[in-house]
Amino acid sequence: MTRLRLIPALLGAAVLAACSGDGIQNIAGPTAGAYIKFYNFGLNAPGVNFYANDKKVTAISSTTGVESTTGTAYGAVGNGGLYSSIAPGQYAFSGRIAAATDNGLQVAKLSTTLAAGKYYSLFTAGFYDANAKTMDSFVLEDAFPTDIDFTKTLVRFVNASPNSNPMTLYIKNPATGDSAAVASNIAYKSGSAFIGGPGGVYDLTVRYPGSNTAVIVRTAVSLSNGHVYTISSRGDMTVTSTTATNRPQLDNTANR
Repeated sequence: MTRLRLIPALLGAAVLAACSGDGIQNIAGPTAGAYIKFYNFGLNAPGVNFYANDKKVTAISSTTGVESTTGTAYGAVGNGGLYSSIAPGQYAFSGRIAAATDNGLQVAKLSTTLAAGKYYSLFTAGFYDANAKTMDSFVLEDAFPTDIDFTKTLVRFVNASPNSNPMTLYIKNPATGDSAAVASNIAYKSGSAFIGGPGGVYDLTVRYPGSNTAVIVRTAVSLSNGHVYTISSRGDMTVTSTTATNRPQLDNTANR
């Protein structure tokens, strides 16, 4: 009986192998494209759609099937946090207003070159100027290892808070009390390398170098082995409210 059950499985494997040579895309390995993720962290910014040259690469659908005018809102990541795959090359990226008023108006722009097989994150940031209708933007390469280590989680820290000093990110295991700095002295518009460690539930604290005062805290953050995460600061560092939309916050987005 065991032998009879194995035969259909083997035949299925043979059919799949044959199909890969008949012009059907093989999805077992990476494609030849470049990959980019879009964050809207511009303070007080409108919802935007992101463009590569004049091609829209992020949008929000509605329940009616018509494109929503919400766009990628402040604090959100385009395309549900997924990477967009595009052809390698040089691009003029832009964030454009998604709302009906000023629809399509460019409020952030950045030119950069994307290499084949590499991953990137583009951030809108800074304070949105409602009169000039502009904000900052920057791009970072997401240089995580191509081979997955299922015994570790990888974390990096990105500073997208425009009026902050350089920041240091600490990760604490609340069960043991163990704490370690995983990124030090990270200035606005920059990020650390990815650092590996054991997965678990951690408390995150950001401090300025040389200070023991926490400037941003986020508790009970799950970081799973075999996954890669970007922890980003955003918000106005002068805001002390614990509920204001533009308060200092830490975002946790999975890269893979």
